[in-house]
Formats: sequence, structure tokens, C-alpha cells
Amino acid sequence: MVGTMKPEGRKAGRPPQDASHRLARAHRILDTAADLVLRWGYDKTTVEDIARRTGVAKGTIYLHWKTREELFAALVRRERVEMITEVRRRLGDGPATLRDLLRSLASEVLGRPLMRASILGDSEVLGRLTRQKRDGAAGAELGGDFQAYLGTLREHGALRSDLSPAEHVTMLVSVLYGFLLVSPMMPGGYRPSDERLAELIADAGGSATENAGPLPAGVTRVVTRATLEYVDATVEAAQRKLRVSLGLEKNGRSGESGKFEKSEKFEENTR
Repeated sequence: MVGTMKPEGRKAGRPPQDASHRLARAHRILDTAADLVLRWGYDKTTVEDIARRTGVAKGTIYLHWKTREELFAALVRRERVEMITEVRRRLGDGPATLRDLLRSLASEVLGRPLMRASILGDSEVLGRLTRQKRDGAAGAELGGDFQAYLGTLREHGALRSDLSPAEHVTMLVSVLYGFLLVSPMMPGGYRPSDERLAELIADAGGSATENAGPLPAGVTRVVTRATLEYVDATVEAAQRKLRVSLGLEKNGRSGESGKFEKSEKFEENTR
């Protein structure tokens, strides 16, 4: 008597998992990793710790990410998606200026310890990950099209014409990073609240780069459109990179679950 044939490639007693289950599990793992790295730091957080706290086998984590570095790259990517998405929500339908963008971005960074640690290279949180080469990390947090966005604002008279787009980037990144770095060093009585610090960052960045005086209505509309389009593009790019880290896309196309194509370098995974 001929026995019942089993489909090739499937082990008996192990039904296939659907994509939504795998994705939900990946996010549970990342939730645990975020909690542990903020509590213990990256150097002291092991895959075994994450697996035990999540309630999965260690091998299950390696089904999603080949290395611990890739897992934490996915974590930072997810945090960046959440941050930029919230910036977009804050901006709404406008009007939206460069100052509005700076204020929303600073507020979100200040409210997200993992994102703040990633941007500032906090070795207490991210350990040896901060010692890896991260060329252009500052500009990367603002998105690859930030210089083009500033060029549009400059072209329409919203920004100082005596500064090039590259110099505008330098000024704004210096303001953002300078305030974020210095604030924790200030004595308690001189340290502003996060909300006030976000306002100071927006004011300083705007004063350093914007033209003085109110803008004509037509220019205001152009600035709003350029700002919202820039943030929308940044959200889309961040989401695409996260989907790659989660195994949902491969080289920009839908990918099979469990097959991942990621860089071995942390900085290339998070930029």
C-alpha cells in the first residue's frame, strides 16, 4: 500500500507560520531588546538575555537576524521610523517652516532615549557600536535629501543667500547636536525642560539660517510644501530600510520571510 505523500520541504508536526505571526514576533523581540539595552547597555545585553526575556529560543532570534549587530540595527531603524512618523504627524497640513521641523525633530529626539543615544553616540547605552566608523551620521539623521530641501528654501528667499546649502546643513546640525550635548552638562538650575530645549533649538537654528522678516504668502506655501514633501520622503525611506531589516523586502522588492540581505556594518544599516 502506498503511503500518503508529504509535501517536500515541510517537517511533519510543524505547521508553517504566517507572515503576520513572524512580524509580530520580530517586534516583540525588538521591544525586549530596546528595554534591555536602555537598562544594561548594548555591551552587556546578549542574544540569550533577549531570547529569555522574550520567551523564545535563541535560535528563533537568528531566524530573523544573523547577528546581534543586525538585530540592534533593526531596532534603531524602527525607532527612527517611529520618530520621523511622529514628526510628520506634528507638522500636520501646515503651515510648516524649517523652525517647525527643527522643533518637532528636537522634541522627538529628546523624548526617545534610544534615538538620542544613537544620534549622540552615547557609549554608555550603545557601547562598542559607537566606536564603529559612522561617516556622515549627523546628516543621515536628517535624511539624505536635507541639503536639497534647504536648497529649495534658499532658492525662494526663505534662507540666507550668503550661505550655501552645505553651510546651512553645517549650521543646523551644529545647533541641534550642540544643544543636545551641552544641556545634560548644565547645572540643574540652568537646565531647561525638554519642551523648552526644543524651542531653543528651533529658534537658534532658524535665527542662524533664515532670512529676517515675514515671508510673502506665496513663499510660505512653497516652504510648507517643500517641508512636508521632505518629511514624507524621509518617512518612506526609513520605512523601506526597516522593511529590509525585518525581512519584508529584499533589494527594494518583496522578499520571502526568513531571507534577509543586510550589511555587516552597523552604520550602513542605520543610516
